[in-house]
Formats: sequence, structure tokens, C-alpha cells
Amino acid sequence: MIKLFINGLPVTVEEGTTILEAAQFLGFPIPTLCSMEGLSPYGACRLCVVEIGEGPGARLVTSCTYPVEEGLKVRTTSNRVMRARKMILELLLASCPQSKTIQDLASAHEIKQQRFRQEFEDCIMCGLCVRMCQEQMVAKAIGFRGRGETRSIGTPFDIKSEVCRLCGGCIYVCPACMLRCSYTDKEHVICGGCANISPPCLEKERFDDMMCYMKPCVACEIKKD
Repeated sequence: MIKLFINGLPVTVEEGTTILEAAQFLGFPIPTLCSMEGLSPYGACRLCVVEIGEGPGARLVTSCTYPVEEGLKVRTTSNRVMRARKMILELLLASCPQSKTIQDLASAHEIKQQRFRQEFEDCIMCGLCVRMCQEQMVAKAIGFRGRGETRSIGTPFDIKSEVCRLCGGCIYVCPACMLRCSYTDKEHVICGGCANISPPCLEKERFDDMMCYMKPCVACEIKKD
């Protein structure tokens, strides 16, 4: 068993557990687009970044691919982590602004402006569809092609796959395809109309290095009473 600290709390988990699995087991929410139970970790979307270590040696890592270590100190919602996640979400919004999944994540992280040019792509290269086809459907009908800006997902040589069973698993897991948002105004790309968001109510001075991770927010629930 491995003992580590997540947000200051001592945690004991089995060796080989990832930081993401340990945090989720304890109820610390970490957003992710490319991680799904039953599929191998990939670390493509980078949304699950957490901060490990202390002082000048502290660094950001993807929690879905980083295994726990003895004595490791992890912060899931520090200021540095939240700045990184917001930047990543802005980039994802620029690529695929019509994804309701991405829109809801952006709204939940209080992103109110978009600083990057909209591309309106139909893929964010999370690799969920490729892993679903290979690992769960055991078909390997699709895969990654090319490198860099030319990287894409499809069948080899763009030829219709003979092993594809038209199961729809790739579409089911795709965050860019599911529940597409119809809000297409380029000037106001972040609509937030579908998200159910509770306003923050914790004093920033008291929680400078840690944002509220409670769902629902305990402070908000107390305030209602």
C-alpha cells in the first residue's frame, strides 16, 4: 500500500493506482475529457492536471497517467492548477465550441471570455474513440493518422473498414459529437445556458491556494438556510 497526501489529507491506496483514481475515490472532482473507466489512460486532453511536490520543485502532471508514490503531496485545485485548466478549456473551446460537454466544463470553471480564434473543428484528438474501438469493441477499425497539424482519426488509407460493425461506440464516447450545443454566435461563444452553476461564496483571502471542491458547496448550502 502507498501512503500519499491529497489536498493535505493522508491517503492510503494500492500500488499502481493513479492520482486520478485515488482522488476520485475520495470524492475530489478532477475534470477530464480523455479518461473513461474501462479504457487505458492516455493523457491527451490535459484537463486532469494536478500539482505535485512543494516549493520551487512543484510541477504539474496529468493525474490520469501519473501513478501514486510514497509520501507524494498532491493539490487538485491550487491556483496554478486552475489557471492551467482554464487555459486548456479556452483552447478546447476554440477547437470545438459547439460541444455541450466542453461548454459545461468552461461554465463550471467560470470562463467568461474566449481569447483564441474559433476553428469549429469536429475533433479534439482525445483518442476516446480509438481506444473504445480497440479495447472494448476489439475491432481496431480506426486509428490516428499523420503528425502535428495533419494528425487525424480515421480508417487506414481512408478506405472503408471491413472490420467496423457500425456499433456507434466511437460516437457514444466522443465529447465533440455528443449533445452538440446549438449556440453558434462567434462573438459570444461561451453560452453557459445549459450548465447548472452555483455561485462561489468562499472568501478568496482565506482560500488562496485551494478552491472549493465540494459538490454541492457546503458553504452555499448553509447560506441558503
